[in-house]
Amino acid sequence: MGGDHGPSVTIPALVRVLERRPDIRFVIFGHEEQVKPVLDGLPKLAGKVDFTHCEIAVRMDDKPSQALRHGRWKSSMWRAIDAVKNGEADVCVSAGNTGALMAMSKFCLRTMASIDRPAIAAIWPTTRGESVVLDVGATIGADAQLLVDFSILGAAMARALFDIERPTVGLLNVGVEEIKGQEEVKEAGRVLREVNLSSLDYRGFVEGDDIAKGTVDVVVTEGFAGNIALKTAEGTARQIAGYLRGAMARTLMARIGYVFARGAFQRLREKLDPRKSNGGVFLGLNGIVVKSHGGTDDEGFGAAIELGYDMVRNRLIERIKADLELYHARMPKAADVLVPEPRSAEA
Repeated sequence: MGGDHGPSVTIPALVRVLERRPDIRFVIFGHEEQVKPVLDGLPKLAGKVDFTHCEIAVRMDDKPSQALRHGRWKSSMWRAIDAVKNGEADVCVSAGNTGALMAMSKFCLRTMASIDRPAIAAIWPTTRGESVVLDVGATIGADAQLLVDFSILGAAMARALFDIERPTVGLLNVGVEEIKGQEEVKEAGRVLREVNLSSLDYRGFVEGDDIAKGTVDVVVTEGFAGNIALKTAEGTARQIAGYLRGAMARTLMARIGYVFARGAFQRLREKLDPRKSNGGVFLGLNGIVVKSHGGTDDEGFGAAIELGYDMVRNRLIERIKADLELYHARMPKAADVLVPEPRSAEA
């Protein structure tokens, strides 16, 4: 029911997904008057959809606390998340209110043991392929332990999505030198170096331009910087696409040149298309929730569904739990840490 277009986009997206993933089934929660007419017009979905009517839909401008208080147990968003908790669904996908989706997901699914706060992880197109970037908006500020947690979560997602045995991980910083950056980032780097997990390969600090280069498989930062980086990249992609359209239409020779280079421009357009990498995965919860961009079309929403499909198929939750267990097994126990006795005033 969420996003800028509601069922007119989210329901047709199911047809696109079904063509590529014929083994998938859909459980839809929404308002019958808006959903049923769209469903009835798509005969390809017959026998593949279970629909549940919900009186309440969380609005895009609702505050998270408001949505949690008034929409719990009744809203389409809550019912979709609860379906994951109860085993009725493997993954929840929504284009709705991000804050409300995160608040309800945390309340319903709970965070995994030892995870303080979940992160939103995005798939980022790079010159080398794709990378995982987190957090892109769930947290504002992060201490060293949270950055270490995000590194473990992001590496598990990269292993599940890219089929890499030991993904490379970098901490986003203002420079690659170890003396630069905030103390929390430097401390997180020290911990990752010392613990030397077999589930990830820590490569040190990376800078903003390393994200697009694909220098590492996983880029870790806190949500404030991550969200700004994400929105900047989206805006830059639209800006470049606009420049290209303008340049190709400027003169007759440019239009003729476009005809001969059409294939190359089409590949560039696909690479810059944000719909291809739509969907942010909520990591650190006892269940998989994918947040689709609210302004996307049916192709973009379909990409978010397929992202969730891949996370389930490749056992993301099991991978994360195993990696967290490995990390805590490698960390020194409190009894093994030597704490020097305080020196006297005389000394």
